[in-house]
Amino acid sequence: MSPKPTLVFIPGAWHTASTWDKVIALTDKQQYKSIAVTLPSTCSNPAATLADDIKAIRDAIIPETTEGRDVVIVVHSYGGYVGASAIQGLTKSKDSTSSGGHVVGIAMMATGFAVTGLSFLDGLGGKPPPSWTIDSESGYAVLVAEPRQLFYHDLPVEEGEFWVKRLGQHSAKSLLEGGELAYAGWKDVPVWFLATVTDQAFPIEAQRGMVAGIQETGKDVTLREVEASHSPMLSKPEETAGFIMEAAASFVG
Repeated sequence: MSPKPTLVFIPGAWHTASTWDKVIALTDKQQYKSIAVTLPSTCSNPAATLADDIKAIRDAIIPETTEGRDVVIVVHSYGGYVGASAIQGLTKSKDSTSSGGHVVGIAMMATGFAVTGLSFLDGLGGKPPPSWTIDSESGYAVLVAEPRQLFYHDLPVEEGEFWVKRLGQHSAKSLLEGGELAYAGWKDVPVWFLATVTDQAFPIEAQRGMVAGIQETGKDVTLREVEASHSPMLSKPEETAGFIMEAAASFVG
């Protein structure tokens, strides 16, 4: 089995897999195999469901574990919810005798902790935050806040506008439905969390409080922080890649 796990990168709502390109270029230099997942819910298809997103992630993980390679999932924002749900049954139990690979850890950033049995929106208390809303007519989750300021305020204006233009329409179904598929997979593996200090989509106080609450339940979560917006993979790629590789090394060490 390879001493370095495969990194499976999962983007947030509205975002393409290409948001990970800067970080993957850095992890590639350190001989990590990387796979960036495109989530069906982010591809401007109102019919896309949570089940579709989970399948896309599992379709990236299972060929790796089948070949005997361990996997670390790297998740951002909405990706943390669907990523945790997708690893059910793919981690190594205490009495496992399997010689195949497993999901061995989660590197989380600017995200929440999935709750088994709750849809994404139910996990938020049943209604969207002020930054977005559900458009029942179109079937999409629609941004209300100005996206460059919300996601990319610490990028140069031109680069921030580039990423705004690459945002897809996000299926409301994936956020409203599928609670029966939701799974707190973060309970099954070691977790590292990168909190984003100048985040305007998910305030740092909320991130710190959430992590502290999880730690109080007895779950060991390694917390790191970065002076970045909601998109540290774009504005602070070196720091983000360093966090991911340090986490991956600890998971297999």
